[in-house]
Amino acid sequence: MTRLIAPALAGLVMMCAAGGAVAQDTAAADMSWTESQWGPEDEIGAANRMSPEATRAAAALVTEGKVYALGLTLDRDVPAFAPRSMSIAVLQPGQVNSSGLGETMTTYNDDIFMGWLGIGSQIDGLGHIGVDHTYYNGFEDSDFVMGDGLTKLGIEKVPPLVARGVLLDMAKHFGEPMLSEGTAYTREDIIAAAEAQGTEIREGDVVLFHSGWLDLLKEETRDAERYGSVEPGLGKTGAEYLAEIGVMAVGADTWGLEVLPFEEGVGVFEVHQILLAKNGIYILENMVTEELAADETYEFMFVLGQARVRGAVQMIINPVAIR
Repeated sequence: MTRLIAPALAGLVMMCAAGGAVAQDTAAADMSWTESQWGPEDEIGAANRMSPEATRAAAALVTEGKVYALGLTLDRDVPAFAPRSMSIAVLQPGQVNSSGLGETMTTYNDDIFMGWLGIGSQIDGLGHIGVDHTYYNGFEDSDFVMGDGLTKLGIEKVPPLVARGVLLDMAKHFGEPMLSEGTAYTREDIIAAAEAQGTEIREGDVVLFHSGWLDLLKEETRDAERYGSVEPGLGKTGAEYLAEIGVMAVGADTWGLEVLPFEEGVGVFEVHQILLAKNGIYILENMVTEELAADETYEFMFVLGQARVRGAVQMIINPVAIR
């Protein structure tokens, strides 16, 4: 079965809830974030920053033609946030005790997927995280969250994401092959890491962080329990900085993007709130960044076309970086 991220995280959430209460109350009081700069009906957030000119500029970054798959190979043993899980069943419909279909004896395999869409490498849509039941652009969950799918902010609304991609090697920045849990990427860290690489973060970029955390899922160093209960990641000031720049999406080689345990005084998944609910910036989790970091590929063309399942909150993905 899929290993579930739950017991250790539940304790962290309880410990952080009291400390983050003041921050959450303050955030809830200021409701200016509920008005999108792209209008009251907007449902795609930072994807509005794409343009034909930006796409051509991203394509111009391709000089070698090397392609990097950024998605994990997904199976039932990949850690997932509880109670998420998945399995597949392979069938040969209508072919039992037969030689196949027609005179050519055609046989075929089909598969049934049973599971959650927010597992493995995934994109968090704008309907995923809110603040006290209010989501991106001020949409109230009572108006759009239905049992059979979202009627607003569904993953099918997200256009193909094509952009300049930027990798920030935070493991290199901190001088460790794999960062420890609780290591937060602050505004100052992000600025310093980008400057050391000679990388400029620009409006409309897709920014990925490399920490080495996925090493915990390799056979020789596997520790799924540790991998799925804590992590290094984006801190609050780092998220605010990226939102100020106006990036389109933020991802990392961790299951939850933001640092765990949460920073002192920071609320439960407050970084998710800053990015998704308040700024319409997409989150990409469990991104495979090791090869990009090894090649020092810090700038590339990023391409993502997710499955467009109507009303879905999030989606399993395998985006591509092209150098």
